[in-house]
Amino acid sequence: MKVKQGTFLWYLYLDKIYCLLSVRNVKAVSEYFHILDVHKQHTLNDVVFYHFLHHVTDLNKNQIMIVFDMLDWDATGEIGFDEFYMLICVLLSHENHLEERFIYRHSRPVFELLDRDGELKVRLRQFEAFQFLFNFRKQEMKQIFKNFDVTGDERLNYKEFKLFTIFCLDKHQEREKLERNKHLLMKQKTLFARWREEHRTKK
Repeated sequence: MKVKQGTFLWYLYLDKIYCLLSVRNVKAVSEYFHILDVHKQHTLNDVVFYHFLHHVTDLNKNQIMIVFDMLDWDATGEIGFDEFYMLICVLLSHENHLEERFIYRHSRPVFELLDRDGELKVRLRQFEAFQFLFNFRKQEMKQIFKNFDVTGDERLNYKEFKLFTIFCLDKHQEREKLERNKHLLMKQKTLFARWREEHRTKK
């Protein structure tokens, strides 16, 4: 999934530590929500929602409607500002490669979104339905799900899901550390190559 360049979301900033928008950005998102709310009901119906996501992302129609159903947890056919704000944060976390940190920081709301049946447990199929939002590979998700299904009932309760989010964050931090070390090594090689070239020139 990609956020389309030049669209409204392209200019929003997501805090990299807490995965939240700044007060200024929240105000901008609120204004944008009210513009989209053409019926002045303080909600967005599925038609408006589809056109919004189609405009700002490369998600297909089926994926957009999956997201709408996820956010419309009370099945009213509409979503309010709170759900819209959550969606914006999810999209920006994906765009900025902060999916793992986002899931960890907002484990309870994410768990409730995934728990579409209201069972206080998440099944593998519910995980798989939203993998495109959180950038998980299907095979990887199956293995992760199996590893954290401590009770063995093929469903994750919130405690198991929380352990999963901690694992995700550790994985994210480990990847960041490797990237930093790689960048530092490349920088050192560049400096050494420059020093060697200057040394040869002086000779």
